[in-house]
Amino acid sequence: MTSLSSISRRTFLRSASLSIAGAASYRLGIPSIASAAESYAPLQEFGYGDVVISSALHMRQLRDSQAILMNFSEDSLLKPFRQMAGQPAPGEDLGGWYIYKPDYDYHTDITGFAPAATFGQWVSALARSYAISGSSPLREKVLRLNRFYAQTISPGFYIKNRFPAYCYDKLVCGLIDSQKFAGDLDAFSILDHTTDVAMPHLPGKAVEQGTEWRPAKDISWTWDESYTISENLFLAYQRGAGKRYRDLAVQYLYNDYYNALANGQNALAGRHAYSHVNSLSSAMQAYLTLADGKYLSAAENAFAMLLAQSYATGGWGPDEKLRATDTPDLAASLGNSHSSFETPCGSYAHFKITRYLLRVTRDSRYGDSMERVMYNTILGAKPLQSDGHAFYYSDYNFAGSKIYSKWLWPCCSGTFPQIAADYYISAYFHDPAGIYLNLYIPSTLTWVHNGTPVSLTQKTSFPFDPLIEISLSLASSTRFKMNLRIPAWAEAASVSVNGKRVSSPVVPGSFVALDRKWKNGDRVELDLPLTTRLEPLDEQHPDLVALLCGPLVLFPVAPPVPKFTRAQLLAAKKSGSSRWQIETPSAPITLLPFTSIENEHYSTYFNLS
Repeated sequence: MTSLSSISRRTFLRSASLSIAGAASYRLGIPSIASAAESYAPLQEFGYGDVVISSALHMRQLRDSQAILMNFSEDSLLKPFRQMAGQPAPGEDLGGWYIYKPDYDYHTDITGFAPAATFGQWVSALARSYAISGSSPLREKVLRLNRFYAQTISPGFYIKNRFPAYCYDKLVCGLIDSQKFAGDLDAFSILDHTTDVAMPHLPGKAVEQGTEWRPAKDISWTWDESYTISENLFLAYQRGAGKRYRDLAVQYLYNDYYNALANGQNALAGRHAYSHVNSLSSAMQAYLTLADGKYLSAAENAFAMLLAQSYATGGWGPDEKLRATDTPDLAASLGNSHSSFETPCGSYAHFKITRYLLRVTRDSRYGDSMERVMYNTILGAKPLQSDGHAFYYSDYNFAGSKIYSKWLWPCCSGTFPQIAADYYISAYFHDPAGIYLNLYIPSTLTWVHNGTPVSLTQKTSFPFDPLIEISLSLASSTRFKMNLRIPAWAEAASVSVNGKRVSSPVVPGSFVALDRKWKNGDRVELDLPLTTRLEPLDEQHPDLVALLCGPLVLFPVAPPVPKFTRAQLLAAKKSGSSRWQIETPSAPITLLPFTSIENEHYSTYFNLS
């Protein structure tokens, strides 16, 4: 989640507390804050192929992860499935978490921890990548993998697997994405076969980690995540796979968790971070499919609770655990942990829940949150390696560094390629009246509005430069609303159309709507002044602060960092395109954004003198 500016953070938490109170009102039949979302349809996503991104950072992550997936040996990918089905299994082991080891012991080894768990995510990423580029080899890879996989479907995969529900969820995701984005006409029949075989070996409902629902050889057999699977089951139903998947989605809704959240109780505390935030997307799909406001209240309230325990980077869950509110745990983590935020997995879950909430509520601050996580966590992740090395944790310790996980092919190697594709569906949204610009990244959006082809191009170096230039190319003049997200931190933001400043209010923490008849060649300029500001870690530690400029956290890279006054920190100046400095009597302190840090040691927070 994201820590907004100190003023907007308080405002957001205050509005969230109203939402929590509103949840109780909802149960009594009194309209809640959440019910306002029911007065209009959710914003819609554009297709992956409707957007062309020209940002080098975003493009490199997609290109590099695509190359790794395309170069996988298909025999190696299918090997665990074939072994667990008792079939001949040629090919080399991938190693790491991915392989099947019948004698695996979590006490002594991590190799073989989650066999084939990332297969469905990789198929999903390939299908989404095909939707972006239209490259035939990507689609052909998806079709081959699905057909090879279909030949391996067996009860053994679920009986011998510590994570049967987790793996089933990822397989559902890969198959429904293959159908929708790669046009695999066999995907739903493969999904039905998968479901037939899997269901007798899953718990009959969502159960919490640590619950023994089948004969367990050791505690690691209780670590499955059945409480996350409703999202993709609802999506399968929406995409035409059949009512069976709606019924299964309802069956696996984790209502004990959602009821507590809707009632304003912090049900996050002590739970596994990524999977329980990921589960909130199931609550949002329940709201979108069942029209039950309880699930929207649960997601909104959980977001506020997550916000209250987030770092300035937007990351959350040190050591993969969520916290109660008003505890010293977050501050303590800065000195006792280097596992601050499970980056690809956490960012993937974060993008999904903020995308859902933004679409439903049209609250721009969810876009602010997504943007902050993007720049301060996932875009700065070390690239996935072909030997299985993956960036797992962002490190916000006072003596932080970027390193690869010691585990090969962990869960984060599955979500990394998915989120690299999802930048394309997170930048823009639309409704019948027009479009919403959510992320300011160099890109071009092409769509048809009321029969008129329109192309919108962003040119910008944001967040290193405050100016976003937007140009329009239209086949003929047409009227629509262009809604621009004004970040909550962007005081004195301004908007101009064709060189003339607009007179309507430009309010931080909202969308500004430009409603006009647009013509070919029209230009919009958005200026988001990039001033420095300080954000305390939490209310209990007002002198433990991060320095930000726009959405960027500025990390000092010369530890040990001396104490500074507020004035000294706020006087930090740019000394290059993506570099800042603080002057000291001895030597200047260099500050870098997360995307520019490579092998430097760094800190996230300063102690004020």
